[in-house]
Formats: sequence, structure tokens, C-alpha cells
Amino acid sequence: MTQTYTQTRRFVLLAAAGLSVMSLVACGKPATKDEHGEGAGEDFERGPHKGRLLRKGEFSLEVTIFESGVEPEFRFYPYWQEKPLDPKSVTVTTKLTRLGGKVDRFAFAAQDDYLRGQGVVEEPHSFDVRIDASHRGQAYAWTYASYEGRTTITPQAATAAGLTVAAVGPATLLERLDLAGRVETKPEGRSEVRAWYPGRIMAMTVELGQSVRKGQVIARVESSESLQTYAIPAPISGTVIEKNANVGGVAYDSPLYVIADPNALHAEFFLFPRDAEKVRVGQTVEVRAPGAATPVVAKVEAILPSIDEATQTVMAHVHLPGSNGGIFRSGLGIEGSFLTGEQSVPVAVRTEAIQTFRDRPVVYTQVGDTYEVRMIEVGRQTPEWTEVLSGIEPGDTYVVKGAFLIRADIEKSGASHDH
Repeated sequence: MTQTYTQTRRFVLLAAAGLSVMSLVACGKPATKDEHGEGAGEDFERGPHKGRLLRKGEFSLEVTIFESGVEPEFRFYPYWQEKPLDPKSVTVTTKLTRLGGKVDRFAFAAQDDYLRGQGVVEEPHSFDVRIDASHRGQAYAWTYASYEGRTTITPQAATAAGLTVAAVGPATLLERLDLAGRVETKPEGRSEVRAWYPGRIMAMTVELGQSVRKGQVIARVESSESLQTYAIPAPISGTVIEKNANVGGVAYDSPLYVIADPNALHAEFFLFPRDAEKVRVGQTVEVRAPGAATPVVAKVEAILPSIDEATQTVMAHVHLPGSNGGIFRSGLGIEGSFLTGEQSVPVAVRTEAIQTFRDRPVVYTQVGDTYEVRMIEVGRQTPEWTEVLSGIEPGDTYVVKGAFLIRADIEKSGASHDH
């Protein structure tokens, strides 16, 4: 128990510093002893073509993966007593067992001075290898491990580091249009309070910033014609945002007060013509205010038919529901994601899970306590989901949160691509 606790604590501390205690074995570096006694971390003998040189008595076979200008393919060079052999005198088959149990098999055909594998060696080049060869009736066999982008983490360490996983599967990709906008008071949520008849202001009973209710008396004016004093009620409920007169002044055309309902708000977004074609009344919009933890889900309530001559944009109004905790105020700059469509895809991963490995998009799969890189071809992408066209299969388990820790450890170890 003490040993497990120490290992877990050490992993967490090092991960926080951008490191880890993951045991990565780079491509071409055996993780377990093969029949030649190669231990983890030891290099292997190389042949004239810089490949792995396998020996059995006077016969030897140099194993390479050639990928210059072509899809990765095996090229094996046979030797007898250190001298090149006619590849037509040798037969070879190869079996690759990948993490998770998938097996790739290759036959070989003689070409020039080497045996060429019949098929593409798919990425990652990480597998347990078995090679069977024959020459002049004599059989030869080798097994070894050749891993890249692979590491082992105990469940306790994975939990402590915050790693989470999910299964590859179908998803619905929401098409979004992100726009900047501002909050404004609706026309019906704003009222300018004027005197009904010109006259002297006898009383003003509310102050700037004060809340009022509809029908509440907020001023009294003595008519210049009848010399009768009449009361002026608030036409709407809201907050006094302007006070433009004082007792003793003369009420005429100018508003005494301006009242605004803080809950009668909408958002205004400016759409360029190419974007306006995607936006429709009733569409869902996720509106985000600065500093707000979560967006407010709203609806497009109107799209104005005219185009602003100065900006060549169309204005869309988005209804903001009331009682939103005061996060929206008139004049506030906001952002909105318009959900303009959706598309179901059969294979997808969480976008946050995607990392890079040798400048390619990857995710990290999990099989038991082992994690390994998977190069993927991506399709459509949203902030939540990314469609995967190839490189991973439905049902595979992949790392969602914490994938960057695995990537950092691989980069730190200098994962090679030798064979």
C-alpha cells in the first residue's frame, strides 16, 4: 500500500511540473526481453540500411520500414555470412500484434536487392513483431517488441492525475455561427415620461436609479392654462435611468424622466449577408456575457429587413429571458453562438481530446493500464466534437481529459521512429 501511494503521489507532483513517471518505450526500443536478451531501453544492432539486424547463425535479416515518398512499407534485406543474398532465395512472413489484439500479417516479394512487404504498415508503428523466414530449407524465427507513443499508468496514478476516458462512437455535430453583439433595452421596455400639459413642476417624487412600478405617481405639474395640479404616473415598471428636470422648472416637450425595464432586454447582433442566410427566426442562440460561468440559451426573435449602409450588415434581435441574475445590462458587449444546423456522424471524439504527435492530429487510446497514440484523420469539427474519418474504431476507449500529460511525457522522452 505504501509503495502504491508513493508512486501515485510522485506521478501527480511530476505531472504538475509538465513531467510524469510514465514508462514510455520509443519505437524500436524493446519493452521486454526478446530471444536475443535485449532489455528495456537497450538499443539494437543495425545493418547497412540502418534497420534492425536480426541474426541466426550465418543467416541475418535487416528489417526496415521505408516511407520516403511512399506509404510506409516493410523492406527486408537478407544476408549470409555478412554478404547480401539474392532475395529470391528467401521467403519471409511477418505478424504484427497491436495493442488491443489486432493482428496485421504481411507476405513479401523479391524486388531488386530486398524483400518488399505487400501492404502498408499503418501508424502508429507500435507492435509486437514475429518474423518467420526460410533459406535453403532452413527455418528462422524472431520475436521482439517495437513500440512508439506507448506508456503504462496505474489506475491509482491515472485517477490522481485527473485522466478521464470515453468510448469512440456516434455524435451530433452542432453547426455554430459565432458573433459579437450588444445588449439593448427593447422599445416597449423604455418610456419617456412627459407632462401632459405645459406648466410649472410642483413635485418630482423619485430619483435617478430608483425602481418604480406602473401607475406610481412620480411627478406633479401645475397646468399653465387651468392652474390645476395633476399627477403623472409611471407608464411602466422599471428603473429611472434619466432625470431631466427639477421642482420649480417648467415642463414642456422634454421628458421629465426616462424609465427602463431591466428585464425587457434583447441582444442585437450584426450579420454580414453571407451569414444572414444561415440565421432564421426561432433558432437557438447561446449568449455569453463577460465573466458569466455558463451561457444563456435564447431564441432569435426578429431579423430586420434593412441593411445598414455604413456597415452593410443586417441586425438580428435575440430575446433575453428576464430574471437572469443581472448578468445582462443595456449596452453590455456580449458573444453569441447561433446554432444554424446539426449533422450526425458515425465516429467522433471529443475535440478537447485531440493532441498532436509529429505534427499530426492524434488521440490516446486506453487498453487496461496501457495508453498509446492513434493518428487520426479528422473531418468536420465543432468546439465539442470532431468527426473521425480513420485511425480509430467505434468502441475504442480514448483519453478525454489529461491527454496533454501523455503527450508531454512522449515528447519529453524523445519518442523515436526507428525500426
